[in-house]
Amino acid sequence: MLVFGGTASAGGGANKDEAVAMVKQAVTFIKEQGPEKAYPEITNKASKFHDRDLYVVVYQLDGKVLAHGSNEKFVGKDLIDAQDVDGKLYVKERVELAAKQPSFWQDYKFVNPVSKKVEPKEMYCEKLNNTAVCAGVYKL
Repeated sequence: MLVFGGTASAGGGANKDEAVAMVKQAVTFIKEQGPEKAYPEITNKASKFHDRDLYVVVYQLDGKVLAHGSNEKFVGKDLIDAQDVDGKLYVKERVELAAKQPSFWQDYKFVNPVSKKVEPKEMYCEKLNNTAVCAGVYKL
């Protein structure tokens, strides 16, 4: 049985199927190119890893950001203590989930780079070695 995630939002945002596809594409790219080449490309907003409100983020399992498709200022920073507007330690939860399972969805709230508003978001992640490769969709 196939179950499809959501459809694109009225604002033209990405859907869950697109997020999963982008994460799988990023994992393959990292495996083929190696982190040294792949992470700068994932962080580049003009790359194939950035589409509307959809982008890839790569975390080391200690919370350090290795690549960030929406904000390159996060790269190299330890965000393990980052909280969303509700006080949820979303990075800590994300890396803990990645340590336990090969893939998962996570709910939290984050600033939509298109609307510039804090919105509910679902992040899909896959574990790759000691990293979590993620992309998310905004739920409106």
